Amino acid sequence: MICRNVHGFAAVRSVGLAALSATLRKSGISLLLAVLWLCAPASLPTQTFTKLTSFNFTDGDYPVEVPVQATNGNLYGTTTYGGANGDGTIFKITPGGTLTTVYNFDYPGGEESLGGLVQATNGTFYGTTTGGGANNYGTIFSLNLSLGPLVETLPTSGKVGAPVMILGTNLTGATSVTFNGTAAVFKVVSSSEITTTVPSGAITGEVEVVTPRGTLSSNVSFRVP
Repeated sequence: MICRNVHGFAAVRSVGLAALSATLRKSGISLLLAVLWLCAPASLPTQTFTKLTSFNFTDGDYPVEVPVQATNGNLYGTTTYGGANGDGTIFKITPGGTLTTVYNFDYPGGEESLGGLVQATNGTFYGTTTGGGANNYGTIFSLNLSLGPLVETLPTSGKVGAPVMILGTNLTGATSVTFNGTAAVFKVVSSSEITTTVPSGAITGEVEVVTPRGTLSSNVSFRVP
C-alpha cells in the first residue's frame, strides 16, 4: 500500500485543516475514512499471469510448498498425493513449464510430503514425509540428482562494504571470491565458511568461489542495491 504524500499542504495548514475538520464534522465522515482515502493503493502496473502446467494425479496431486529453484535453473518440489503409487511425487519443472516426475513416493518408504524441498550446499535435496517409514510416523529423506555443490550467502543482499558469510563444502584452499565478476577480499574460516565484504564496484549477480576442487556458484543471485 502506498500513502499519498500530503506534505505539500503545509503552506495552507491552518486554513486547510480547519476547513477539513469542519467538513468532516458537518458531513459525518469519520477520520478513519479520511486516512483510508489518503492511503488508498496506487494504481498497479500491468501484470501477466501465466499457467505453466496442470497436475493430473498421474504426475502428482496437491502441491503445498512453493518449488525451490536449483543451481541448474530448474525448479523442484513435492506433491502430497498422486503419482505412480498415489503417495505423492517429487517433480521438476523447467522455467518454460515442462513437468517431469523425478521420484514416486511409495509406502512404507515414505508418503504424503507436505514440506517441500531444500537444496544443501553439497547439491543434494532434503525433505520430509508425513507418513510411512519404519514406524509410520513419516521420514526424512535425501535426493541426489548429481547437481554438484554450491555456495550460499548470508545475507543474500547488501550494499558495498556490507559483511557477508559464504557457506559451502570443501572451501579450504579457496583462491578467489567474486561478486558477479568483481573480486573481493575474503578469509577462509573453515572448510564450510568464508567471510568477506561486498567489494566496491560489485553489481547484482552470482557469487563465485574458486577452490582446489573447482568453481562454486551461489544458489541465488546476490543483490547489490
